[in-house]
Amino acid sequence: MSDHFFVVTGGPGAGKTSLITELARRGFHTTPESGRTIIREEMQSGGDALPWADRMAYAERMLARDLRAYSAAQALSGLVIFDRGIPDILGYLTLCGLPVPPHIAAAAKATVRPTRAAKILGINIRTIRSLMDTGVLKSREVEELKSGRIRRYVCAKSMERFSKVHISVVELATESGRLPGVEAVIQLNRGAKPLPLGLRANMIFRRSDVL
Repeated sequence: MSDHFFVVTGGPGAGKTSLITELARRGFHTTPESGRTIIREEMQSGGDALPWADRMAYAERMLARDLRAYSAAQALSGLVIFDRGIPDILGYLTLCGLPVPPHIAAAAKATVRPTRAAKILGINIRTIRSLMDTGVLKSREVEELKSGRIRRYVCAKSMERFSKVHISVVELATESGRLPGVEAVIQLNRGAKPLPLGLRANMIFRRSDVL
């Protein structure tokens, strides 16, 4: 977690959104509650990821949006105020009597499943595993609630540090409009050295070497 991120949580009607609206008016960075946004989008599109329809799909949509919001907030300076957070999703599922999927439980504990980390960072799963093996991404063993298996999950804090220091050739290509292969050749010709990762992993550079 970041030391400049704050989550405002509490029961319905407690005044969370009013408080955050006022903080936004005063110039603070704020992130709206994902649940309300999803309800509005689903009703407009005719979807069923709603708390009175498919509750699990609703929870998954909230998680995906909250993770994107957390990732986007890394680039912001100063305090960032969130209207609810990932632990609220765990509480919602528990209140509804629904099982808590292991990736949601892990996210609430500030760890992320490798496949989800790959999606958030925009790199393939082989790259994630190589980054974990080399210690660039810190990992933690997590017991999955349903299976009881112990698996390695990625620490969210290390993903934050990674995003600040490193950049993938995929992200560079997106920014430049070039194909990833072309971007890789350009960066290598400029003398940038990628991290020594395994075969079929995406190229990862230090930001200071390419920007």
